[in-house]
Amino acid sequence: MDGTLQINSDADILVPQDWSFPVPIAYGPGRLAEIGRRCVAMGLRNPLIVTDNGSRDLPFIDRLGRVLAEAGLVSAVFSGISPNPRDTEVASGKAAFLEGRHDAVIAIGGGSAMDGGKAVCLTARNEIDLWDFEWEEPPAVIGPDEAFPPLITIPTTAGTGAETESTAMITDTVKGMKFCICHPGLKPALALLDPELTIGLPSSLTAWTGADAMTHAIEAYLVPGFHPLCDAVALEGLALIARWLPVAVREPDNMVARGGMLVGSCLAGIAFIKGLGLVHAISHMVGAEYDTQHGLTNAIVLPVVLRYNLPGEEAKVVRMAQAMGLAEMTPQGFIAEIERRLDAIDIPTSLSQIGVPLDCAERISHKALLDSAAATNPKAADAQAVRTLIETAITAAR
Repeated sequence: MDGTLQINSDADILVPQDWSFPVPIAYGPGRLAEIGRRCVAMGLRNPLIVTDNGSRDLPFIDRLGRVLAEAGLVSAVFSGISPNPRDTEVASGKAAFLEGRHDAVIAIGGGSAMDGGKAVCLTARNEIDLWDFEWEEPPAVIGPDEAFPPLITIPTTAGTGAETESTAMITDTVKGMKFCICHPGLKPALALLDPELTIGLPSSLTAWTGADAMTHAIEAYLVPGFHPLCDAVALEGLALIARWLPVAVREPDNMVARGGMLVGSCLAGIAFIKGLGLVHAISHMVGAEYDTQHGLTNAIVLPVVLRYNLPGEEAKVVRMAQAMGLAEMTPQGFIAEIERRLDAIDIPTSLSQIGVPLDCAERISHKALLDSAAATNPKAADAQAVRTLIETAITAAR
C-alpha cells in the first residue's frame, strides 16, 4: 500500500467486466427547439408523446407539439401515466401507440413519464407479456418484425436520471409490487437535457427530485465491485448536486443551478447502471402500496440505510465527503451532513408524515428483499434487519 485510499482490492481489478455506457445526449438551455429536426433526421414522422397525468397541461407539452409540427411531424399525447406507473397504464399506452400508427415514443416529464414511455416501447410491437421483460428474466426474444420503436427521453425534473438507461419501474397491480423491466435492445436514441424545462418547478418538487438524484449517486457509489466508469460519474454527479441543489431550491429561476442539477442528476442516473441498494428497494415497495412520491420517499429513508451501510465503508465515505466539499469525513459526520442538508430543504423526518403506517413494515420488508436493488446493497440484510430499517424510517428516520 502506498498510503492512498484503496476502494477496490487488487483481485477486483482482474475480474472480467462488461461495460456499456450510455446514449447520445444533447444538453443546454433551449435545446428543445432542436427536437423537430432531430426527429426528421432519424426518419420519424408520427411520434407518440408519453407523459404523466400531472404534466399533461403544462406549457412544455404544448411547446413540444408545436416544435414537432413546425418540422412537419404529426404527434399525439398519451398522458395516462401515474406517479407510480402501473401495468394497466402501460397497456393503455400500447393501445394508443397502435391506434395512432405511431413510429416512435418521446417520453417527456419526470421519471414516471420516462418509465411509462420505456414500457410502452418494450411492448408496442410485440405480444410479449410485460413481465417477461422483468430484470431477473432472460432477455425476451424479439423477432425481426418486432423491433422496438425509437425512444427519445426529455427530463423536466432533475432527479430520476432515467433518461439515459433502459430500465423502468412498473407496479404490478395484482401483486402490489414494483418490478424493474428492461431489455438490452432498448436504449434511448437521444436524451435531450434542456434546463429551461425545469425553470419554475416548485421548490418542494425540486427538493424531492434533487434528493432522489443525491440518493442515486450515493447508493450507486456504494455498490460493491470494480466499475471505475460508474464510480467516477457518481462522484462528479454528487459534487454537482451538493453544490447546486440548495441553490435550485432557494432560487428556482437560477439557470446555472438548474443546469448543474440536470447534469448532476443525469450523471447519477448513469452511475446506477452499477446497481442501487436498500434505500431504493424499500422505497419502490412503499411507493407501490401507498403511491408516495419516489424521490421524497428515498430522501426520508436515506439516512436510515446509511447508518446501516456505512460502517466498514470508510474509504468510500472519504471520497464522497471530498466530492461534496465536506470537512468531516467519518461515516458519522457524513450522515450528520446528509441529515442537515435534508433538513435545509424541508424533507419530512419520517415516512409516517407522508401516510405510511407502522403495521406495513413486515410486509414491505419481504417485498423489498425481492427488489433487484436489494441484491446490490453493500451489506447483506435479512427480513428482520430490513423490517427494523423500515420501522425506523416510519417512526423517526432522523
